[in-house]
Amino acid sequence: NSGGRSLPSPSKKAKTAPEIPAIDQAYSKLSNSITVEWAAVPGATSYLLSAQDGESFIETIVINSPGTVTGLKAATLYKITIRSINSGGRSLPSPSKKAKTVLAAPILSVSSPSYNSIVVSWGAVYMAVGFSVSIMRSDGLGSMMKENTTHTSLVFTSLDPGTLYTIKAHAWNVNGIPGDDFTYNQITSPHAPSDVQVAFDSGTLRATVSWIPTEGTLNYSVTASSGASKLNCSTSSTSCTLSSLQCGSEYSVYVIANNGAGSSKPTDAVSLKTVPCAPGSITIEEDNPGKLSVSWSNADLGDYYVVFVKSDDGLEVHCNTSHTQCHFQSDCGFTYFISVFAYNKAGQSPLGDIFNYTTAPCCPSDFYPVFVSSDTVEIVWSPVRGAEMYETKAVDGVGVVLCHDTATICILSALQCNTQYNITVYSYSEIRDSNTSCESKYVATAPCSPEIKNVSQDDLSIISVHWQANNDEAIYTVTVRGEAGLWHCTSSGNSCSITGLPCGSVFSISAVAITTAGQSLPSYSVPLETAPCCPNDLTVTQVMQSITNISWSVGAGAKTYITILESLKGPAKCHTLQNHCLLGCITCGTNYTVSLKVISETGLASYCTYQDYSSSACCPSGVKLYRLGNNGIRIYWRASAGLISTDLYGSKGNFTCTPTSGLSYCDVTEIPCGDVYTVVVSPVPEKGSKLTLCPKKIYSVTCSGSSVGMGTRMLSAFHL
Repeated sequence: NSGGRSLPSPSKKAKTAPEIPAIDQAYSKLSNSITVEWAAVPGATSYLLSAQDGESFIETIVINSPGTVTGLKAATLYKITIRSINSGGRSLPSPSKKAKTVLAAPILSVSSPSYNSIVVSWGAVYMAVGFSVSIMRSDGLGSMMKENTTHTSLVFTSLDPGTLYTIKAHAWNVNGIPGDDFTYNQITSPHAPSDVQVAFDSGTLRATVSWIPTEGTLNYSVTASSGASKLNCSTSSTSCTLSSLQCGSEYSVYVIANNGAGSSKPTDAVSLKTVPCAPGSITIEEDNPGKLSVSWSNADLGDYYVVFVKSDDGLEVHCNTSHTQCHFQSDCGFTYFISVFAYNKAGQSPLGDIFNYTTAPCCPSDFYPVFVSSDTVEIVWSPVRGAEMYETKAVDGVGVVLCHDTATICILSALQCNTQYNITVYSYSEIRDSNTSCESKYVATAPCSPEIKNVSQDDLSIISVHWQANNDEAIYTVTVRGEAGLWHCTSSGNSCSITGLPCGSVFSISAVAITTAGQSLPSYSVPLETAPCCPNDLTVTQVMQSITNISWSVGAGAKTYITILESLKGPAKCHTLQNHCLLGCITCGTNYTVSLKVISETGLASYCTYQDYSSSACCPSGVKLYRLGNNGIRIYWRASAGLISTDLYGSKGNFTCTPTSGLSYCDVTEIPCGDVYTVVVSPVPEKGSKLTLCPKKIYSVTCSGSSVGMGTRMLSAFHL
């Protein structure tokens, strides 16, 4: 059976079924159910309600009245019956009663197209001829609005923005019976925010947008648009930060309030101009030394520009301009760090590229020569800022001499003597290359070394030195150097003379040229030998009647000597290495001129003359002794000019006699006999002592007879 309960078998003995209930009324309040009321049946424990619509048959068991059959179709006429049930079974169906379900509720579609309106729409409802829709704030404030319509949509206006409304709707049929209610809660769209403010942070390229909140808003959307570019941010608070804004852009900023109903209209757009972008196409030029020019391209939205120039020593200057170029004073050898900013009311542009520009290194201006020679100039200078290397250039109009070094000194070599060079010291850096504006100075090399062409000896102590004068405005100094000292002479021409050179010396002669530029190297030395010195002292000593000994002091520079005694009767010569010489063949009683030729080792000779020398008077010859009595002797000689002195030397005494002028004999009286006597007859010079060079003869004087016996001659005459 449709009730799902088993009926007692007839064969079993059971309690009887209850009586048939009677339906008082059947009606529908909901579109899917019919409520049935009946009087209670004694003994019944439950009731079986049945609703039949054609083929559709729905049953439900209830305990008591009223009971409701559910699961029905809306706006449908049903035949309703009821049975009572107990343990004895169920009764027969009651007489049926017809009842129709009410209309189904319209299914609402609700939206809030604006902050003050709600649109309600629905589909057609079966058997409905009209609809009733009401709306009221969910918080109970205000009054309810109700509209009846035969259409399927309604618009409620003049609502409060951002407010939750409760909407109820039902349909009715031709009998005016309302159907089910449909309830819907809908919030109106929010009103657009007011008093939108934009605060721009130029340092971070961010903008904080704020506003006065609106009712019923869940969150806010902020949009900043610039051309095709859009930036967004959302928040549930009353401010929002837009990041990653682009420099040099103008944005339209608006705010939209959002809730479950939708979005408000955008606020009136607020214009936001960001800071300009960093200027581009920056060029830095040094128009002239000391003047730096910085130029750039226009920056969008830039009102003016500021250029900052900071040197590597920390000093910073800036230039403020509405143009696209600035000029600065610059110093050599500095590196400048240059940045250009654009400005507008929003602030300063972001930092762009920082350019560095290194000016040409400074020029060494204090360079000067510390050493100058005929072929070399040593230049020094103080270090200059920015220089990594120096180039020194010397130009003489014919050639160029270069010197590169990192030191502040340069030695220019292989230069031409007596030449004026235009010298420039250039500074160099790897970044800026060479500073070509450095000034030059003229530096002359020392004069060329003179070349001694001739040395002539004008006198024993005077020489003349001749050289080739090959310098401009030079003074020449000749130096004669020897063991005896130094001698100098100076001339601006090509010769000079030196006096007072000692004899017998060897010298080295050199010459130098002197100009305002310096002194040349000495010329090649020329040797000079002066004639040997004449001996200061010369002594002539007569050793024998025909032999003379000549001695002299050593003459400086002398190697050999030639001694000459010369008279009308002929010369006597002697060539010797010694400082004395014996000359023979001297004629007695003769006047000689005395000279000495002094010869050096190289053959250079000096002729020295001395006081004349007279040889001693001639010794008398033919000496004989005659006895004059017992005790007297006459000494006889051949006649001889001049005074004669006779000397007898014996063991018993010495005796002297001087003859009377004009006589050629002399008598000695009172001479002891019996003795041997040495007899010397000598001429007596007018000055000086008597001559001792005459021959000595030995005689024996006996005491018997009348004549003197001649003793044996012991010694013949010889020449000293």
